[in-house]
Amino acid sequence: MKVTAGHHAATRCAALLLFASVTTGCGRDASTPPVAAASAPSAATVAAASAADADAAPQAAAQAAAPDAAPATKPDFPTLKVATFDGGQYDLAAHRGRWVVVNFWATWCNPCLKEIPDLAALDKDRDDIEVIGLAYEEIEHADMVAFLKTHPIPYPIAILDVYSPPADFETPRGLPMTYVIAPDGKVARTFLGPVEAADIRAVVDGVKAKA
Repeated sequence: MKVTAGHHAATRCAALLLFASVTTGCGRDASTPPVAAASAPSAATVAAASAADADAAPQAAAQAAAPDAAPATKPDFPTLKVATFDGGQYDLAAHRGRWVVVNFWATWCNPCLKEIPDLAALDKDRDDIEVIGLAYEEIEHADMVAFLKTHPIPYPIAILDVYSPPADFETPRGLPMTYVIAPDGKVARTFLGPVEAADIRAVVDGVKAKA
């Protein structure tokens, strides 16, 4: 067999590496115990693991296929009982026979403030429509008093607990948010965003025209 120069070089390098490993311990401290070689798993262990994987696969597939739980739907005939800012009580059920505009708003919401004069006029001009304002914010009593001095609101308002809003209404995804409740207590229309009195009158008069 022909021995090449490259073969001699490789042999010499291997010899040098072997000598270095004997004298230096391959860089490992003598106090560090050697790592034992991992033994191959037994046939029984492999079989048990395969069986466990087989059992878990259908469960994982079922969980992946299961749809997310649908959000709870709100009732068509919501209830609403709140303490009004003037110290009274407001019960939506007591106002059956009239259209009720339930307006979620806040003092810091500019579109909400623009709605107030329009809603106030609607509440005053239409005997068949009334408005209840629900302040969805954390605000001190004194701060609301100061706000009402510069922004008088003639219809009843209530300050909501933002951590426990009325259960029969959707938690506002934005403000303002307005519900139009029919005389029978059913939600006739929901507006997310600014609404004008003309929009509400159109809902009311449209239902009346179909009656």
